[in-house]
Amino acid sequence: MKIPEQGYLLRIFIGESDRCQGHPLYQAIVLKAHELHLAGATVLRGPMGFGASSRLHTSNVLRLSEDLPMIIEIVDSEEKLESFLPYLDDMVQEGLLTLERVRVVRYRGREPGTERET
Repeated sequence: MKIPEQGYLLRIFIGESDRCQGHPLYQAIVLKAHELHLAGATVLRGPMGFGASSRLHTSNVLRLSEDLPMIIEIVDSEEKLESFLPYLDDMVQEGLLTLERVRVVRYRGREPGTERET
């Protein structure tokens, strides 16, 4: 898979407890990105944050939250990410999406079933 040197980064900010058809939303987004052959997706779980509601979400032991911030990052071509946005419109009920141009320095993937060289 090849990503142009001038790629795009899609960031999706949601909550850990957000759901899509009974499944965690972050999982549904990654599975849809995989199904559509996007270059890759990474899910990050934040220890603290707040959004439009200004409600603080934290992993602090004294203030346990079951709705920690989640960020899904996907880098691919602008065209492929733009074609992914309508799926997100249906899936994400509350959250923030950003799309920005990035310089791809290196992207190397392995063919399925090949061993990693050491």
